[in-house]
Amino acid sequence: MQNIFIGKGNLANSPELKIINGRNGDFEVATMRVMFARYGRDEDDQVVQTGGFWREVEIYGFKARDVAKHLRKGSRVLVIGEEVDFMAKDSDDNEVQVIKIKAEDIALQLTRIEKIVFAAPAARQSEAVNTNQAEPQY
Repeated sequence: MQNIFIGKGNLANSPELKIINGRNGDFEVATMRVMFARYGRDEDDQVVQTGGFWREVEIYGFKARDVAKHLRKGSRVLVIGEEVDFMAKDSDDNEVQVIKIKAEDIALQLTRIEKIVFAAPAARQSEAVNTNQAEPQY
């Protein structure tokens, strides 16, 4: 049974892009650690962290390349995917349960963003090159 996961969190470090040799050829995977914190209010009505958990997150293919290109340590992200678990060995050779998220999508949340520059659609880019027109920045 599939364990659907949807959560907002912060990247512990910038994503790491790897090229993996699989049965059907090479593929790209971006790996990252994300803190999914829980927040509440204290007795002074201040927002405080009340809990949370860390998860390893992986995303594959062209999305992996985009995540590695655009996201950095501390980025606030929305992760949508499947939570999977398996057994692995720790540094002392003990078996431990590992839970990670295979992401279908990772979306940047707009907190702490100063500027966004959109790339022009491919057809408009080639048209601008042919007419020497610059694409506007927003």
